[in-house]
Amino acid sequence: MNHSDEKLKPLLTLWPVVLFGCSFMALATAFSTYGVAAEMAHGLVTTSYLIALVVMLFTAYSYGQMAKAYPFSGSAYTYSQKELSPHVGFLVGWAILMDYLFIPMVNYLLFGIFFSAQFPQIPSYVWIIGLIVIVTLINIKGIRLATHVNIVLTAVTVLFIALFIIMSIKYLLNGGGTAAIFTPSTFLGSGGAVHFSYLTAGAALLCFSFLGFDSATTTFAEETRQPEKTIPKAVIIITLLGGAIFILCSYFMQNVWPDYHRFANPDSAAKEIIEKVGGPLLNAFFLTIYALGILGSAMASQASAARILFAMGRDGQLPKRFFGKLHHKYKTPYLNILFISVLSLSALFLSLSLVASFINFGAFIAFICVNLSVIAHYFFRSKKTLKKRLLLIFSYL
Repeated sequence: MNHSDEKLKPLLTLWPVVLFGCSFMALATAFSTYGVAAEMAHGLVTTSYLIALVVMLFTAYSYGQMAKAYPFSGSAYTYSQKELSPHVGFLVGWAILMDYLFIPMVNYLLFGIFFSAQFPQIPSYVWIIGLIVIVTLINIKGIRLATHVNIVLTAVTVLFIALFIIMSIKYLLNGGGTAAIFTPSTFLGSGGAVHFSYLTAGAALLCFSFLGFDSATTTFAEETRQPEKTIPKAVIIITLLGGAIFILCSYFMQNVWPDYHRFANPDSAAKEIIEKVGGPLLNAFFLTIYALGILGSAMASQASAARILFAMGRDGQLPKRFFGKLHHKYKTPYLNILFISVLSLSALFLSLSLVASFINFGAFIAFICVNLSVIAHYFFRSKKTLKKRLLLIFSYL
């Protein structure tokens, strides 16, 4: 079977692609990471998110520019292979696979932890295996079904965030927290001075809240209509939307609970803040949203990983008969999806910290190589004048 026989079917438009990215990012992660980020940033979480957003916008722009040049599945692997070297591409492909393959495992682990805590009579492995089966079936059925599921999941998450912000404003106007909608101390600290080392430490952690803008967009390039135009727009929109939501959530959490030293447990800080503004009912809503967010992120991350394997298989970097094969009816890389599902059973015995360390390593490798690929493509290989090349290179510095 030649290269042209195995092609993904272009069905996605701009906003379904954006929904995949938002789903992968799991917008509710702004709540789950808040307490730990507050300790690292010494309470200045909102400013740390602003820094992280600026940094991630540069990388998002790089992904968008490379998607114009190479509108194929494969993401960082494809860009590095084409612009740096096949050997670098091969290494980047395996590095980013650690990211894409382990993110579903994190989701399955969290799902098992959450539901076994709520229903202790049912073992966590039942929840983990159940979610793996659901996600696998949705992804094999195709991108259209997954898009419909993502619309529902993202809409419910945004509804919760809007409700939290409204109730936070009411709490502040009634004299709670800082008792003000806008306070400079939220950005600058109570002393009015920014501790840059704390901000960068917090931003380094919070950059990983943005994971998903790349994998859920550039890996779906071949399933997107007019990818040269759609993908670059989608990457920037996802990053800006995610950043705006993260900043808004952290801003109101910071104003509702200005003293981060008073958290009973930083890992569950969001639970304390949500109960303060909305009581047990809003907290129950949050727990439901968090579980749905895990479902959406697992679905998007598994689909992305399957397409990275497909790109590597089609290029001969992996056995083509297995990894480069599409379902005859649904036109999805179904064998790759099944392979990832089997691999995800490792969530039954792997630890959360070990899986997270693999994800961090793979993400940083991918981001670095994509930025280098942009420089290689537009500075060294392009036919632009020297002046335009220098302007482009300085924009990345």
